[in-house]
Amino acid sequence: MKYVPTVLCMVVTLLIPPACESENTIPPYEAEHEANDLMKTPVKIKIRDRIFAATLVDNASVTHLTSMLPLTMSMTELNGNEKYFLLAEKLPTRATNPGTIHAGDLMLWGSNTLVVFYETFTTSYNYTKLGEIDNPTGLAAALGTGDVTVTIAFN
Repeated sequence: MKYVPTVLCMVVTLLIPPACESENTIPPYEAEHEANDLMKTPVKIKIRDRIFAATLVDNASVTHLTSMLPLTMSMTELNGNEKYFLLAEKLPTRATNPGTIHAGDLMLWGSNTLVVFYETFTTSYNYTKLGEIDNPTGLAAALGTGDVTVTIAFN
């Protein structure tokens, strides 16, 4: 009878996970987000006579998109802050609201609309992040005010 409390304490100790174990566990979404930040693909984006270096994140959308490269598109002007192109194929998505769109962001709206943003603004829409133009200086001028042909290719 005197061993019952000792055995009970041992059983309870084995059933309760240590606190430090939960601190080191990264939820699946955060682990994927970290991987997206660490693994990136460089590409070049040609707009008229300008070439911009861009970096694509590592996610399922980009994997599918890069299988289509090089990709030449006639992008349509929208809202004075973006150009878009309807892809022939749907891409996998993981849309979230970024809160703020930055000039140079490359996003997927829905599952088949590729968007290049050339102005910074706040948004309530959800997008899947594809990447960003490394230095968007001169991007708005290169894209111009109307529709434009844009080519995305590997470096």
